[in-house]
Amino acid sequence: MVRFTKMEGLGNDYIYVNNIAEKLPEETFPALSIAVAERHFGIGSDGLIVILPPTKPDHDFRFRMFNADGSEGEMCGNGMRCFARYCYDRGLTTKTRFQVETKAGTIIPEIILDGSGRVDGVRVDMGAPRLQRSLIPMAGLDTERVVDEPFEVDGRAYRITAVSMGNPHVMLFVDDVDAIDLERIGPLIERHALFPKRINVHFVQVVGQGELKMRTWERGSGITLACGTGASAVLVAAHLLGHTGRSALIHLPGGDLTIEWDEATGHVFKTGPATYVCSGEFLK
Repeated sequence: MVRFTKMEGLGNDYIYVNNIAEKLPEETFPALSIAVAERHFGIGSDGLIVILPPTKPDHDFRFRMFNADGSEGEMCGNGMRCFARYCYDRGLTTKTRFQVETKAGTIIPEIILDGSGRVDGVRVDMGAPRLQRSLIPMAGLDTERVVDEPFEVDGRAYRITAVSMGNPHVMLFVDDVDAIDLERIGPLIERHALFPKRINVHFVQVVGQGELKMRTWERGSGITLACGTGASAVLVAAHLLGHTGRSALIHLPGGDLTIEWDEATGHVFKTGPATYVCSGEFLK
């Protein structure tokens, strides 16, 4: 039996387990993610996120996330907002800004409270984007940046821009994201030989200055309604290509996120909701 809480950020839904209390062996997490994520025989989610004690000094928590196929991701932006709200609401911390240890490095979420002291949203310091080819990572000669590079898949020519937010993302800017057969082309790009650790795939449409629309094929999970690290990478790519300034409202299938690439710090900041779905006991 495992006690869980299901939460979602813009429809990007995960099962949350407080392993400070549950004390499950960490080697069981991949299999548990597969079991809980299954939408017919499990609970149904994009994967599993586990709250753990930190191993690094000056950190408050450790974050581990697993995709629906059991593979581990470095970070999840929507998942981090829900993680932060869970930790604050459940009394695991009284801080409204704290440091979280992740495989993508230190992430700092900030709880936004309304006039009544209730959580109104979460703003996350996602850190600085990594732009060098080897840090994405991508195969080929290690150029400083992968911006508007020619790319061919399934017999079609595209242009790609790649960004790592601690996990890998590739952006393809198109005239109409809704016209893309994402279920077919997404896995072809995710597992393309150019990306040795696979990659999160985002098709992006410029709606107007400061406004973008995106659809995502998420590495290890398939089509998802939102991707927070992906939205952060999309803003960076759009700015590098001259499509927008250093901030934008990004429309995802699950809702909207406000993303800012701060010039002074070089960090990307993401603001959006974190919502509870249900809590219970997983018995399988």
